[in-house]
Formats: sequence, C-alpha cells, structure tokens
Amino acid sequence: MADSALQRKNMVESQVRPSDVTDRRITSAMRDIPRDRFVPSEMATLAYMDTVITVAPGRGLMAPRDFARLVQLAEVQDGDSVLIVGSTLGYSAAVLSRIASRVIALESDPNLCRKAQETMKSLGFSNAKIVCGSLADGWRDEAPYNVILIEGSLDATPQPLMDQLANGGRLVMVRMDDGVGHALVAIQNGATTAQRIAFEASAPRLPGFEQPARAFAF
Repeated sequence: MADSALQRKNMVESQVRPSDVTDRRITSAMRDIPRDRFVPSEMATLAYMDTVITVAPGRGLMAPRDFARLVQLAEVQDGDSVLIVGSTLGYSAAVLSRIASRVIALESDPNLCRKAQETMKSLGFSNAKIVCGSLADGWRDEAPYNVILIEGSLDATPQPLMDQLANGGRLVMVRMDDGVGHALVAIQNGATTAQRIAFEASAPRLPGFEQPARAFAF
C-alpha cells in the first residue's frame, strides 16, 4: 500500500482545498488523521479516493470533499459541543474532535459502533465519545449541542434533532430534492429556524428516518 501520509496530503491538496475548503483546522485534521484506519481493511486502498465508501449494507462514508465542505458549513467553534448522527466507523468524529471541544458520535449499527470505539481508543482521541442508539432520536442525554452534523442524506430536516440544538446552534445535512442532494444548514434562533441551501452534495441515505405512509381517507 502507498504511504498513508502522502495519500492524505494528496487527498487534501487535490480534492478538499480545490473545493473551497479554506478552514485550515479542517484541512490540517484531514491531513493528519489516517482515514484508512476508519474503513474495513479490505477497502483501505480506497480510503483516500473521491468517492463514497460502503462500510456496511446501506451505510457509507461521505466522499472527502463533500464531508469537508459540510463540516465547514457548520462553522464549528473551538468550544462547541457537536453531535454526529450516523458516524459509521468514526472518521468524522476523529476530524471534529480536532476542531470542537466535545464530540458525541451516534451510530445505530452495534458492530460499526464497537469497531469505531476500538479505533478511536487505539488512536487516542479522548474528547470524542461513540454511542449506539437510534439515529432519528438523536442523543438527548448530553444535549443541547452547538452543532449537529448528519452524516448522510435525508428528505427533510428532522425536528427531533433540531430540538436538541442550543440557541444559535447549526444543523448540517444533505437533503434530497427530486433525486439531487443539496447541503443544507439549519440555524436555531429561539422559536424559529432559518434554513439555507449551500451547494450540491452526495451522501449515503441514512436509515431510520422513513416517514410512515399515510392512509387514504374515503
């Protein structure tokens, strides 16, 4: 396998920085953190490619450039508390732990959750915690959060997660509109929410947020 450090540098210089990611905290973290440790070993050669990597049936890591742009959209501050929804094997938690004060990474798949915990521990990330539970329910035990990053695509902004934001908090996600993904930021301002579409993006669809079909009334 090629040198991981060189691959990380090339990923940042050829994919992330040319995509208008100007936050040096993000590019520095992505240059330092071995992304190949956060994918199944048989997929390590794909870790730095500009593509979604499937890590379990129906679950995957976002492509590096889309992930980096989504993190930048969240405008994470040094003292922020961050919730990641759909963290798979923990790469997003590792990156955000370099930027935020505290990271809670929520995963619904127990196997992914266990592997992420093992990897994070082995690499010494102490301010990020991997928890296992329903993605749609969020993680109320440690709310409110300054930032919620949904690592996947949904059809609509989930209100139960918006309810876990602090005042002024930002939720970022990929929303699907007629088959096209758009990165969205939703900002909680008291009793109101402001939403803004920022750019086109691709992300695996997250399970557990499906809306029940409405029954026809006659």
